[in-house]
Amino acid sequence: MFLALISIADLLLSVLMWIIIIQVILSWLFVFNVLNTSSGGVRAFSLALEKITAPIYRPIRKILPDFGGIDFSPLIVLILIQVLKKLLAGVAMEYSYA
Repeated sequence: MFLALISIADLLLSVLMWIIIIQVILSWLFVFNVLNTSSGGVRAFSLALEKITAPIYRPIRKILPDFGGIDFSPLIVLILIQVLKKLLAGVAMEYSYA
């Protein structure tokens, strides 16, 4: 049961990681005018991703200083996700040997 919970947490962290990567790529495509924000579908998809990630970014953005328009909060969150995934893997290994 405990290993199943760890697997679910790992899966959710992986999904969140991919959501952040997709959002970062979309933001680059908006900046370089590859995608147009006036398109309804693209805008709705982008807003949905923003609603998912904004609560996660908000505390990190309060801590980080202003870097002149470059937002490092997705990078920090991705690093934290990888650390959490490693910790979960370690806990799963310890639990499976016990």
